Amino acid sequence: MRVLVACEFSGIVRDAFDARGHYAMSCDLLPSERPGPHVIGDVQEILEEGWDLLIAHPPCTYLCSSGLHWNKRRPGREQLTHEAMLLVFNLMGEGSIAHGIPRIALENPVGRISTAYRRPDQTIQPWQFGHPESKGTCLWLKGLPPLRPTNILKLPDRGYWDNQTPSGQNKLGPSPERARNRSRTYTGIAAAMAEQWGKSE
Repeated sequence: MRVLVACEFSGIVRDAFDARGHYAMSCDLLPSERPGPHVIGDVQEILEEGWDLLIAHPPCTYLCSSGLHWNKRRPGREQLTHEAMLLVFNLMGEGSIAHGIPRIALENPVGRISTAYRRPDQTIQPWQFGHPESKGTCLWLKGLPPLRPTNILKLPDRGYWDNQTPSGQNKLGPSPERARNRSRTYTGIAAAMAEQWGKSE
């Protein structure tokens, strides 16, 4: 399969498909953190290059519920959310240049996509794929089955996951690298995508 991984600088999903014999390319405004086929630029410019599968990770800054409350407090933010949703529609192939891609998966946290587009097809957690962490991630799918958990872990006896504080909040504090660090796909999830969706007919 020819696989395009949109808005990914880590190379994690790209490399998971590459390891299973697919031609996979990532695209982001940032350079790739690891060597491999990667385009620096706007992914919308390469959506028509004959891809069999698109996996998209559009930036969630102006889409996720945790940030939408700022739209009424900071002038210009609602417009940025609108522009982010236009990217989502384009990536999902809604009357756009991506409409020819037969299999599409788009991931994002709970937020504007669920109300401005449609509800997600499923929500997954890292602890369903072998990582002792919590991070609810929504998946919107076209031409693909829901992702099946591969290694479900039990909540530790202490009552919270490795990436949480005792109160259940994410313990990764504010920093210039926070968004970058939280955007990386867990390797267990990437492996499941490549194993399961790489076989989709």
